[in-house]
Formats: sequence, C-alpha cells, structure tokens
Amino acid sequence: MFPELISARELQRPIDVFVNGLVNQYSDVLRALTQPLLDLLIWSDNLLRHSPWWAIIAVIMGVAWLASRKWRFSLAMGGLLALLGAIGLWEPSMQTLSLMLVAVAISVMLGIPVGIAMASFRWVRAVMLPILDVMQTMPSFVYLIPVVMLFNLGKLAALFATVVYAVPPVIRLTDLGIRLVDAEVLEASRAFGASRTRQLFGVQLPLALPNIMAGINQTTMMALAMVVIASMIGVRGLGYEVLQGINRLQVGRGLLAGLGIVILAIIFDRITQQFGRRHQKRGN
Repeated sequence: MFPELISARELQRPIDVFVNGLVNQYSDVLRALTQPLLDLLIWSDNLLRHSPWWAIIAVIMGVAWLASRKWRFSLAMGGLLALLGAIGLWEPSMQTLSLMLVAVAISVMLGIPVGIAMASFRWVRAVMLPILDVMQTMPSFVYLIPVVMLFNLGKLAALFATVVYAVPPVIRLTDLGIRLVDAEVLEASRAFGASRTRQLFGVQLPLALPNIMAGINQTTMMALAMVVIASMIGVRGLGYEVLQGINRLQVGRGLLAGLGIVILAIIFDRITQQFGRRHQKRGN
C-alpha cells in the first residue's frame, strides 16, 4: 500500500468547512439574487407546455427554414418534433426543451464574451484554460453537491449544473475562431484605419462565426446530455422518464424517453449546423 503522506480527511475538512460556511452565510442572498432566473425557467416551462402544439412545431420549422432556406429540411424538422407528440412525449419534451433553451442562452451570453477576452488577452487565456479543463473533466455529480446545498433541489440547481457542464465548448471555439482570423486581413483593416473595436465586431467576429456556431452546437448537445442527471435533482422532463424507467425496470418507458432525447438532439444539431454552413458559405 502506498504510504499516506497527507491524510485525505485533512484535505476534505477545510473544503467542507468552506462550503458549509458559504451555505450558512450566503444561501439566502444567492437564492434572492437568482430568483429572476427561476422565474425565467418557470415562465419558459409554462410557455412551451401550454402553447398549442402546432405553434411550437411552426416556430421550429421557421427557425429551420431561416437556418437552411430549404423547405424539405424544415418539414423534416417539424416532422421529427411532431413524432415526439405522436409517441406520447410532448409534455416531457417541452419541459426538457425549456431547461435546455435557457441553459444554452445563458451559456452563449457568458461564453462568447469570455472567448473574446481569451483571444484578446494572453493572461485571460492562461487563467481560463485550466479552469475550462476542470469544468470539462470534473464529473457533474461533484459540483452538483454544492449547487444543491446552495439552491436546493429543482430547476435552479439543474440550470447551474447544466451551464457549468455546457459552457466550455462555446468559450473554446469562440477563442479559436477569433485567433484563426488571417493576420493579413487584420493588417488590411488596420491600414484602412479600423480601431480595435471595429476590427473585433466588423472583421474578427463575422469571420469567426462558423466556429462560434460550432461551439453553440456542442453547447446545445452537452446541455441535452445533462437532462438525465437533472432529473435526479427533481427536474421533470425526458430525463425523469428515463430515470423512472430505470427505477421501475420499465425498458419500454426508458427506451422511448431516450428516443425522445435523441430526436431533440438531432433537431437542434442539424439546425445549428445549417446556420454554421450558411455563414461559412457567406464568408467564402
């Protein structure tokens, strides 16, 4: 047996003391500050669940058409979404979709500015890279513990866990896309008197858009991958159906819910890919 140089309990104790102190002193304040996020989650959930099914399908088809400008592609995406209702998974699908959309929106709003900062400042990149490595490799159950302690079981804890898990791809690919912009293009824009801000918003971000869309695509897929874990902390949806199938040994229930997750993943993967391809063609 390897000699124990440092006691594991001694390492664990200060971490537990710090987290417990944080929960005791700031949990009420944090819950009050994050109440608007919980209200947003409840609003989006009610909106999707109580809207007419045909309206939701029409919106998805409209987004698919904007992404591809192909009516067959739009019909295919609408048909896949209608299939979820046909197999009796409409309501859990909308519950999953509401959490996923809010998590992806927050991830994009946080990730793109951080990616821009990483591409602009070396010290920010040096600090963020190890943090992103930890976020991507740390098992989600580990950071679920303090999140649940701070925000209790439910939608808010699931949202924070999903954002932590899903935000790294959009940060990394925004950083990569900006850094891959040709130096000659930047030099030409400087020669025409473009300021650093105009270079960023007029040259770098438009040219980096295919990479950013790839990052959003990966963030969306990773947010969907969290739905089963989110069901373990009290969130309803397709993940809850999978969990119930496991608990009750109902293979059919778990299989159909898993198929529903796959269908949602296909819809949003294809739509974000089409957006990326269109912007790439424009750039070429």
